[in-house]
Amino acid sequence: MNDRYHYGDQRPGNPTVAYTDQVQLRDLQKTLPLRVLSDADFAHWQRYGFVVIKQAVSPEQVAKTTQFLWEFQELDPTKPASWDQPELRSHEMKELNGSGMVEAYHHQTMWDNRQTQRVYDAFVDIWDRESLWVTIDRANLNTPNRGKRSFSGFIHWDADTTLDPLPVNVQGVLALSDTHEHSGGFQCIPELFEHFIEWRKTAPADRNPWQPDLETVPWSPKFVPMQAGDLLIFNSLLAHGIRPNLSEQDVRLAQYISFTPADAGNIRLRDERIRSWYLREPAKGYAFPGDPRHWEQTRYPRATLTPLGEQILGLRETQDGPRVVAPENLAQGT
Repeated sequence: MNDRYHYGDQRPGNPTVAYTDQVQLRDLQKTLPLRVLSDADFAHWQRYGFVVIKQAVSPEQVAKTTQFLWEFQELDPTKPASWDQPELRSHEMKELNGSGMVEAYHHQTMWDNRQTQRVYDAFVDIWDRESLWVTIDRANLNTPNRGKRSFSGFIHWDADTTLDPLPVNVQGVLALSDTHEHSGGFQCIPELFEHFIEWRKTAPADRNPWQPDLETVPWSPKFVPMQAGDLLIFNSLLAHGIRPNLSEQDVRLAQYISFTPADAGNIRLRDERIRSWYLREPAKGYAFPGDPRHWEQTRYPRATLTPLGEQILGLRETQDGPRVVAPENLAQGT
């Protein structure tokens, strides 16, 4: 990796899952019946690289998660004048600075969203398989971007788009607030995904694999509006990012949730995932700095998992199967 891309030897992406060696998802032929997506949804997903699942979690879950995020960030949702606070820790992934990332990964309400059947079923539709692992990821609370919260937005890929064959991966974001063009939220370049193979043939050989040059790409980023409880799933080859919050007092809240095919044979990765949940630690990697206060370890109990939650973590291979490892042994390094 060339240093001019500023990532050095580090790569974007989530280290709790791995890229998969399989057909590109835009070319996948379904074998399982759709559970959540419609035929039109799946066609849109394959053409443009993203799809929105309406009301993936209940309003009650949304309320519990937003309450936790405000508490964790030490902000009062009723006092906009107090929101202009610097982030607790800066990001090595510079474009994230000021974007409102919440360095929480394992609170009960976050796991409740992950182990929601409708959320899991949506990713079963995407991957066309039931054996899936969930990502260990964080959340976002993006107050208006001014003062100490200055942020101009960004567009990037979380995959090296110069590889051949191209990597296969999926990402997702659960909306915890309604969003509009001026309040921040998800943006992407769907036409670049649609025409990516042709575009890549003409792109400069020395281009940045992780960030499209918006001055030369013939399409502009588009904002994707969402309502609280909606789940957006997108292909990692879709150029995407966070739009700046230019509103007066609106707040964008979200949780990042995705799934990838389970890799039961990767014992090291499986054990790291289980240890992360058991010890309430962030995902390893430079893009996930963690909370310097260590509140998850000192203020909040370990999340209780349902049988589905244990399956998507890696503690069970199936919902009705036995646990494959004793997590307390992993925590002790045995």
